Amino acid sequence: MVYLSVIIFTLLLNSRVLRSAETVVTCDGFVQRLSCDSGVIHVNSATFGRTNSNICSVGRPQGQTVNTQCSMVVPEVSKRCDGLSVCELNTQGLAARDPCDGTYKYYTTNYICITAEKSLTCHGGYAYLKCESGTIQINTAHYGRTNKFTCSEGRPSSELQNSNCYSPNALAPVSKSCNGLESCELFATQTVFTDPCVGTYKYLTVSYFCLPTALRSSVICENANNTLICEQGTVINIHTANYGRTDRSTCSIRRPASQTAKTDCYSSNSQPIVTDECEGINICVLVASNAVFSDPCVGTAKFLYVSYSCVAI
Repeated sequence: MVYLSVIIFTLLLNSRVLRSAETVVTCDGFVQRLSCDSGVIHVNSATFGRTNSNICSVGRPQGQTVNTQCSMVVPEVSKRCDGLSVCELNTQGLAARDPCDGTYKYYTTNYICITAEKSLTCHGGYAYLKCESGTIQINTAHYGRTNKFTCSEGRPSSELQNSNCYSPNALAPVSKSCNGLESCELFATQTVFTDPCVGTYKYLTVSYFCLPTALRSSVICENANNTLICEQGTVINIHTANYGRTDRSTCSIRRPASQTAKTDCYSSNSQPIVTDECEGINICVLVASNAVFSDPCVGTAKFLYVSYSCVAI
């Protein structure tokens, strides 16, 4: 069996965000394909290993499938696929290491499709993001080069060859400049994003969605809790959630500067966890802790930010 694909449909989050979850399992050495008929990919989780003796077992000796306690996280899947409509990954060597030598493994990726606006700006140009209704919420931002064709007109071949070029800090400045606004302007240059590959001609790709204006929000400092409440006859509808740190001021009282300096800290499992806990009910208690969300940035004081609305039953 080359791959196993299981589709799990969930609720429609709102008119801008399609939350249909899909899990794709691909045997090691084959190509994993993620795709969205509508919207862009957002990877919830990606693992490499073996937790089931039957999956990807055809033609394999029993000794290669008996270990079902083998699993490791593969962040490279999210890095390469988030914000794309279609993403194909050669799994050979995709994981950074072998979590269980001698066991035949497979990749398991869970993702959702987010209906988002997309912006592409070649190096040196300006991107203009705008919501006709609502405010901007950045989904992904990449500055670099991931193929040889985009923004290639008039450029020498030598500037297009590196297609594995990613700026490590693209999301933070874009989110800071645009989140919560009806429109914003971005300058695609290495003075903003640093230069991840000198000599390569780069471009900025951004995906974002427009949140309804009638939103509520909750900020919960690390190791504290809070309750989301909707009035009788309505239920909670989660829009965004992040456990980490995106600015220096929130939840900073009596914290040393070293614990608030990092402002590009995001926990990739924040939204699925909060949605599972709160979606569709009218009262929900949330705890902001590493025990719930894991620790996305050790040594940084974190907080949970949730935006939500109350919708009629």
